[in-house]
Amino acid sequence: MSDEEHHFESKADAGASKTYPQQAGTIRKNGYIVIKNRPCKHWEFDRLLKFPPPRLGNMDTLSVTSSVPSSHNCDVPHVNRIDYQLIDISEDGFVSLLTNSGDAKDDLRLSTDESLLRQIKEGFAEGKDLVVSVMSAMGEEQICAPKDIGPK
Repeated sequence: MSDEEHHFESKADAGASKTYPQQAGTIRKNGYIVIKNRPCKHWEFDRLLKFPPPRLGNMDTLSVTSSVPSSHNCDVPHVNRIDYQLIDISEDGFVSLLTNSGDAKDDLRLSTDESLLRQIKEGFAEGKDLVVSVMSAMGEEQICAPKDIGPK
């Protein structure tokens, strides 16, 4: 045996996949699917299963359509939802969020969805204590819903 010490730095997520295969015919409305390497919400479908529009990441104003035979497998993203307390909204549209560990998270931009944007900005301006739900999939994150937890 050698007296040398070996130090390994782990920078990976242990090989965990960001997606899993699922038969296209079993994906239901409001489920998730990967289209053009982006996580998307299954919005409506017909016999060939068309999937518009993407609802994760910064693509919420775009519409992508994909036709997949219902018997074929397609990729489905692992989707997580985490709640953060809203601390501040900057002039350039970024938000400061408080994580469960007490650290600040400053890398998320407000949604371009007008209704959601209005709810967050109005609630914050009124001095409400807001918690925002953040959906994440395939390395992308997006604020999806605010919750009022009372006045500040």
